[in-house]
Amino acid sequence: MTLRFRRLSFAMMLILVFALMAVSVAAQDVAREDTVIFDIDNTDPLPNPTNFNPLVPGTNKNQGAHQALWEPLFILNYETGEIMPWLAESFIPNDTLDVWTLNLREGVTWSDGEAFNADDVVFTIQMLLDDETSTLGDAANMQQWVGSVEKVDDMTVTFNLTAPNPRFQLDYFSVRIWGSVVIFPEHVWAGQDPFTFTNYDPEQGWPLGTGPYTLTSATPTQFVWDRNDNWWGAQTGFHDLPVPLRLIFAITGSEENRSLLMADSQLDSSMNITLGAFEAIQARNPNVIAWHSEPPYAWADPCPREISFNTELPPWDSPDVRKAISLMIDRNQIIEVAYEGTTTASRTMFVEYGGMAPYIDAVVAAGMGTSPTADVPAAQALLEGAGYTMNSNGFYELDGTVLAADLEVNQGSIEYVRTVNVIVEQLRAAGVDATARPLIEVTANDNRANGNFGIAYNWDTCGTVNEPWNSMNQMSTFFYTPIGSRASANEPRWNTEGAQAYSAIVEQIGVLPLGDPSIPDLVVEAYQYLFDETPLIPLVQASKLVPFDTTYWTGWPTAENNYNHPATWWNSTHQIILNLQKAGG
Repeated sequence: MTLRFRRLSFAMMLILVFALMAVSVAAQDVAREDTVIFDIDNTDPLPNPTNFNPLVPGTNKNQGAHQALWEPLFILNYETGEIMPWLAESFIPNDTLDVWTLNLREGVTWSDGEAFNADDVVFTIQMLLDDETSTLGDAANMQQWVGSVEKVDDMTVTFNLTAPNPRFQLDYFSVRIWGSVVIFPEHVWAGQDPFTFTNYDPEQGWPLGTGPYTLTSATPTQFVWDRNDNWWGAQTGFHDLPVPLRLIFAITGSEENRSLLMADSQLDSSMNITLGAFEAIQARNPNVIAWHSEPPYAWADPCPREISFNTELPPWDSPDVRKAISLMIDRNQIIEVAYEGTTTASRTMFVEYGGMAPYIDAVVAAGMGTSPTADVPAAQALLEGAGYTMNSNGFYELDGTVLAADLEVNQGSIEYVRTVNVIVEQLRAAGVDATARPLIEVTANDNRANGNFGIAYNWDTCGTVNEPWNSMNQMSTFFYTPIGSRASANEPRWNTEGAQAYSAIVEQIGVLPLGDPSIPDLVVEAYQYLFDETPLIPLVQASKLVPFDTTYWTGWPTAENNYNHPATWWNSTHQIILNLQKAGG
């Protein structure tokens, strides 16, 4: 990688110059040592940079909006398991777990000075409940569980659930993964059409948030956020003002470009890079650190990678064909090539965190664990049993139609593209006419949501961290929509009798207390349907090598300074920003 750095240095340095010019122009009135520059892990400019309505498809949150502006009610601390109060003080269920009472924190205000209170919470949740299409962000989740929401007083809200749910706070309001339900200011959103409102008007200070930063500028490649010295957190004594005066979230392009920026201390945090790139950066900038100080350096991301099929679209409507694809995949080779040995193969659909061990072990003991190696003869036997024959070009066909796999992938990450390229070669060697189809993130996501795909790389059953229900619920028939209608989950359109039986069991799990001793057996019973019909294929555990530069800023989360996880694209980044201190300060 170091040699490659040298070969590319001239071309990349040209890109670097332009990137630094863009940053310096934006930050000319704030010194570099007062500015934190975050990378947005995307190679493509954002198509709608001034759309700050996260409820509609195609808009972003991780350009700084939910890291600096929109604060969560609670944050789950991965290191301790504690659900930490933020905008709220507590969320308490009744004895039957079907009524939850939310108690908000006193003194919280929006960035325009208006009070943040129960009216905002009730307005937001009711807006989601009123969405007849169930396509607004989090609408389907709220409609699955919330029968009604009521204001008790300015600081108190009651959620009346449709059924007992012991994990209601954890799953939807605690930044369990990436982000939680965003609460919007009623005084701005009332009367707006949530399907078309962009939530952007600089003259009125929109977008509003409760966070310690407000938006200064937005372009397709760069978002600048400046500190709000009237932030409620400092005014109430909740926390001192953050030290950085300015945050810049920038799309920096290729991994080589990101690496050069960080090697030159012009990027304080990168969302994810390969092992080779990290080692090359450290060789040029010893101030760069990661979660672990030794190889493989990476943090275990909670979203295992997988392949999903459109189960209503031939040939992927055949369970035997889907199983055959799974058997053709050598996960160890994916780890070696795409991850440079920094992760492990998935044994199930679940993340391999310690709290998940009872459920993973139960599934594996039942004979449904995914093999890390391929079994091509078994895969070919399945295809031939389904009537496929090998043609003269070495590909299987049925009734004159070649078995082709156009594997869609978000092109924004080298990890994703490398993985798909490995899988494509494995499938072709086994007799499937496979090709990779790299797409920009918005298109890839929209295709899966609307059913405009055949087979795709993703992590769409991500959700579980310490119990199995959330990930399993992502495949529930509750979320089924036909091809052409947008799905908020169950993008494979799995709606067979087996899927319905699976969903009924998952529904049973959902009302049981966390850690109930009957859950592992129920997981095995439900998982049998997933295993038999294979609407998705577990691939590998996700590892994220997230580098931080300590030249200007210290206080980054690490395994030694583990106040929380290092994901700077999550809603919990508020906590990281508030922990940053000037180097040498």
